[in-house]
Amino acid sequence: MKPAPFEYRDPRTVDEVIDVLAEHGEDSKILAGGQSLVPLLNFRLAQPAMLVDINRVEELSFLRCSAGVLTIGATCRQATLEQSIFAQARWPLLGEAVDLVAHSQIRNRGTVGGSAAHADPAAELPVALSCLDARFNIRSASGTRTVGADEFFSTHLTTVIEPDELLVSIEVDPPPAGAGYAFCEYSRRHGDFALGGAAVQLADGEVRIALLGASDTPLRATEAEQALAGQQIDAETAAEAGELAVREVEPTGDIHGSGEYRRRLTATMVKRALLLAADRDGREAA
Repeated sequence: MKPAPFEYRDPRTVDEVIDVLAEHGEDSKILAGGQSLVPLLNFRLAQPAMLVDINRVEELSFLRCSAGVLTIGATCRQATLEQSIFAQARWPLLGEAVDLVAHSQIRNRGTVGGSAAHADPAAELPVALSCLDARFNIRSASGTRTVGADEFFSTHLTTVIEPDELLVSIEVDPPPAGAGYAFCEYSRRHGDFALGGAAVQLADGEVRIALLGASDTPLRATEAEQALAGQQIDAETAAEAGELAVREVEPTGDIHGSGEYRRRLTATMVKRALLLAADRDGREAA
């Protein structure tokens, strides 16, 4: 199939993007990497009247570290994050997550901001950003607001970004030196969407666990996090945490696996990620 007819704009500045969004609102759609949007357009699952291509907005394509904080422009390519020496060294959980995203051809075109805004709960970057308590800077004609990861993802494929707003950047604080981390997932073939997974960060007695594909959004396993706080992580406690993490979740089943299969798989991924993160805790320099 082919997309339904639409108007096309390719602004060169953020201000120009904001002006178009202010004028067209709900009838518009942002095109960044296009790895998710273009298939939706072709199948006519998305039919915007106005397509706003932000690929030529150079001020959105940066990746930088300032005052210890990693700031990712909305159109920073996933491959740029993957290949960044300083990002891989200081934020290794993000590096591990982006390495698992589809195939290199997808990462060359796909953007970090586009993945976050698409909000697929089975995508690696939204889960990693949730685990790291990222902040999302959103701009409109009325100004800029910052939203935490706990508020940004609202439901399946939906965020708090309003029709007249643009995600301009993502900020991630540095993990404590020597923090343990792991991103574990299972997919039937390399590059496929994972059937279940978990991102974990351990630092100074604090445990963060984010689940992939377990709910309508990337889901923080707060009960498991609280149970493990200050505890030594071994095979027994990791298994118990995995059970706690999925106790209230009901993943949707499909031809690739039932909801119960996915729930059990996610519990196993939590256990594996916790044990791997504990093995790395304090042993790998930031």
